[in-house]
Amino acid sequence: MPTEIPSLAVLNTVAFLLCVYFCAYVLSILVLHLRARRAPGGDYTRFDWHIVVPCRNEATVIAGTLRRLLHDMPDVTVWCVDDASEDGTAAVLRSFATDPRVRVVTRRPPDAAQGKGAALNAAWRAIEAGLPKDADPERVVIGVLDADSYLDPRCRAALAGPRYFGSPAVAAVQIEVRMIQCARPGLPLGRWARLLVRLQDMEFRAPIAAMQSLRRHTRSVAMGGNGQFTRLSLLNQVAAEHGTPWHGALLEDFELGLHILLQGGGTEYCAESWVAQEALTRVRPLIRQRARWAQGSMQCGRYLTSVLHSRRISNSATLEIAHFLAAPWCQLVGTPVYLGCLGVLGWYVSHTVGGVGAWWSAGGWGLPPLVVLFGVGPFAVWGLVYRSRCEPHLSVPAALGLGIGHWLYSYVQSVAVWVAFGRLLVSRSEWQKTARATDPTHRTAPRDRDTFDPLPPGPPTAPGATALVIRASVPVTQPPIQTTPTNRPHLTISDSDRKRALTCAR
Repeated sequence: MPTEIPSLAVLNTVAFLLCVYFCAYVLSILVLHLRARRAPGGDYTRFDWHIVVPCRNEATVIAGTLRRLLHDMPDVTVWCVDDASEDGTAAVLRSFATDPRVRVVTRRPPDAAQGKGAALNAAWRAIEAGLPKDADPERVVIGVLDADSYLDPRCRAALAGPRYFGSPAVAAVQIEVRMIQCARPGLPLGRWARLLVRLQDMEFRAPIAAMQSLRRHTRSVAMGGNGQFTRLSLLNQVAAEHGTPWHGALLEDFELGLHILLQGGGTEYCAESWVAQEALTRVRPLIRQRARWAQGSMQCGRYLTSVLHSRRISNSATLEIAHFLAAPWCQLVGTPVYLGCLGVLGWYVSHTVGGVGAWWSAGGWGLPPLVVLFGVGPFAVWGLVYRSRCEPHLSVPAALGLGIGHWLYSYVQSVAVWVAFGRLLVSRSEWQKTARATDPTHRTAPRDRDTFDPLPPGPPTAPGATALVIRASVPVTQPPIQTTPTNRPHLTISDSDRKRALTCAR
């Protein structure tokens, strides 16, 4: 028997098994996601809410985020961590100088710019130091937002419901993530940039939300980098065992969720509320972002042994966590397998007597339907799910087009995994901030007096120390903020954009 036939058979078998496994996983999360039901809200005044906003060169976005938070949630305390910014972020934060609701944690080298986890730990220490001695850590909830975020004004009411922090068993909750540009169709974006934004919005609100639906059933919901909320009591428990709540992995949010589960705390996913963030509009920054996520997932593989031996984590949760930790490695294995299949198949077709026509008539015609069923279908279905549950204004052809685009978009993750693997091989693990579209090409640090009235000088701070400064806001002209309907969450910018706003089906 020719050697190429067994080689093709082996590669095809491995590829087929990988495809069946992937399709089975997609089917399971799809069914659970479609069956998910909304949960009632609760009384958020039972809790003390603190929002942490890490800021590393966020001068272009942080002022708008703070104004929205203070307008929509006037009784929260917002902690901004200025992590050695070089673009005037400190000056922007000083413009919020008289409002006790805004507090700034200032970090300077050499301790600063060590990653998001280190910045969050600095905020945690400041919150601990600033709370009254009789504060109940079970009732103190700490949320984490990116500096470009727009948080659902009714977020706290949803989180206070009996399914979430209204249950003593729940220690942390992740809310849905959306892309803010989808609500602003008038933004000057090119066609491909708009498509990339829409694909990211669909990714977070359809397949990722469905993954979290599965994790709700296995009790292994993962935390995200934006829109995560945690009880202070669990953060303190993690810190008591490991020194700090957040650690050194590049996927610090997932790592925190693992530590919460290992401590016996429950995690939940709240689809009734959302946070909108800025989507990336270019492929290269997207690959850089996903490479950091993939490398962080690989780093978290060191916790698999602890998860396997933990009696606090159920068997189903252990299997789901193992699946997530194995995903980047499966992608690394799958890439040469699929490329090998194409190579061997191409060689076999080119050497078939009679050429491509003979191969096609001998059964090759069955290959395209298999590619559609096992390759394109598991990705394309999410376009229809996205239309049905999130964006009903989309036409069916547009939803199918987004689904096919999601199939091509998935190859970005494959490239990112290989970039992450290369970084591991050369022992590179520095945290790289994702560049924003509004960031200037050449960043310069403006002098404070050139833009804002400076505050009186405070006491000197030792180099490398972390200074806690209480800031607030001076009167500023606020942009018009639309009221939010009470029947379902919207991110609405104006009446003319209502049909194209980020909506979530009932």
